[in-house]
Amino acid sequence: LVGGGPGAVDLLTVRGRRALAEADVVVADRLGPVDVLDELAPGVEVIDVGKTPGNHPVPQHEINAILVEQAQRGRRVVRLKGGDPFVYGRGGEEVIACRAAGVPVDVVPGVSSALSVPALAGIPLTHRGTVAAFHVVSGHDGLDDAALAGVRDRTATLVVLMGVSQLARITAQALGAGADPALPVAIVESGSTPRQRVTRAPL
Repeated sequence: LVGGGPGAVDLLTVRGRRALAEADVVVADRLGPVDVLDELAPGVEVIDVGKTPGNHPVPQHEINAILVEQAQRGRRVVRLKGGDPFVYGRGGEEVIACRAAGVPVDVVPGVSSALSVPALAGIPLTHRGTVAAFHVVSGHDGLDDAALAGVRDRTATLVVLMGVSQLARITAQALGAGADPALPVAIVESGSTPRQRVTRAPL
């Protein structure tokens, strides 16, 4: 189970590259360093299980079954995921499914976009004298009470992953909870890739 990082191939870890070099089959997501698939040895099978917003052609239970079935055939399987597999990546579910079937799993952590993309945009998540904590949420779920409190009280930098489609809702929630309308916000799209775009504005 390999965390591929935020998208740039050179942010994939050395251990992750080594696992890919030893793979018989790679089960890949849409996010992460998909360009690294071009570097696979001839004969490595690539199974695309990528999801897009609102379109999950291969449901999670089928992905789990693919991993188990491929491993039980005696193949070395790499499950390549974007970011870190345990940060909104359903990596825990995949490990549980494999281990329940008697398939051993090694986990290779990845550079999470929650940490790396703000850094690549020049935004420290913590900064002495300004903020000493950060809070990560999924944009699909909106903001929880802890996220709202951190934004309102400026006690934590809020990182919202997968939040562009919910931007209006998230902004309204933050303002409704009493966040300062002048609070600095940055929206980073396609972070770490040549298509990276940073938009900065007050909340």
